[in-house]
Amino acid sequence: MDAYTPAPEDRFTFGLWTVGWPASDPFGSATRPPLDPVESVHRLAELGAYGVTFHDDDLLATEPDRDIAIRRFKDALAATGLKVPMATTNLFTHPVFKDGGLTSNDRDIRRHALRKVRRNIDLAAELGASTYVIWGGREGAESDAAKDVHAALSRYKEGLDLLAEYVVSQGYGLRFALEPKPNEPRGDILLPTIGHALAFIGELARPELFGVNPEVGHEQMAGLNFVHGVAQALWQGKLFHIDLNGQHGPKYDQDLIFGHGDLSSAFFLVDLLEHGGYDGPRHFDYKPLRTEDTGDVWVSAAANMRTYLILKEKAKAFRADPEVTEALAASRVPELATPTLSPGETLDDLAEDEFDETAAGHRGYHFTRLNQLALEHLLGTR
Repeated sequence: MDAYTPAPEDRFTFGLWTVGWPASDPFGSATRPPLDPVESVHRLAELGAYGVTFHDDDLLATEPDRDIAIRRFKDALAATGLKVPMATTNLFTHPVFKDGGLTSNDRDIRRHALRKVRRNIDLAAELGASTYVIWGGREGAESDAAKDVHAALSRYKEGLDLLAEYVVSQGYGLRFALEPKPNEPRGDILLPTIGHALAFIGELARPELFGVNPEVGHEQMAGLNFVHGVAQALWQGKLFHIDLNGQHGPKYDQDLIFGHGDLSSAFFLVDLLEHGGYDGPRHFDYKPLRTEDTGDVWVSAAANMRTYLILKEKAKAFRADPEVTEALAASRVPELATPTLSPGETLDDLAEDEFDETAAGHRGYHFTRLNQLALEHLLGTR
């Protein structure tokens, strides 16, 4: 055991759909057999995880009887002590949801989707979950002619408002987290980015019950800066949950091991989560490589947690480095926390003759040195 060995207090969690992915894709069949959720619970506990999360269908991977599957799952949780901080619902796999669930053009399908979500909300509450993720992977379209987006957003709001009222009426301590993604499996998905989701939440009947569950790969697929998006969610008090993985640029959703994509972004993300006030689970939504066998699944699960802990240590060392402190001051980074106007000042107090525009324009911010120090900490040379 070393400093990078995870423990439950690190609050690392995994979706059953991650380690349990049989590695099928649009171009090939599965390369691994289905994995019993009970085995996943026991193996993740042995690796030092804090909890597991699930879609309603994940529990049926090897046991088709829902009641039996739930009972076995509960027994495994009790035996290992693993928690269920979050749950969600599968409104994307079955052909009935090919045009979405809550925003399907078909009214009967929207009603069916609400029944399905409500049933799993009951189970999530029973298992002690505090967050319920809504990922609208099929809520979208391939053609602008096929979807009245104005009406679709109204139906999305209607569905979420109904679910929020249900949670309140049942006395469940659940909050909802919307998970944005720009595309795949739909050509264009509604609420494609963190910003879209945050704006949409403001239109809901109970916005206090809704936040976001951003995912590394999803935001990077849109060519956006994930760290900035997470920082805004934190600033607005809306980072209810987070999905960690790796991604190489704006291509298909790769779901790589955390840190096995943009390592620099992963470093600054860990620094933000550890020092920015986030106190929720560190949830890994990744997929073991299709090339790996069943034994390698657990190697990949361990790799996510180990990488996070390594980056956590490096972020701590970066912040404790006196030279970094001096470089931050030279770059005026701490000055940004100072209000632009002092208490009692107004715009009328901003006298032009107090400012030398030419001198300020010639002054450097020394960001290169600061970036290099961060890189050297990341590479382990400091």
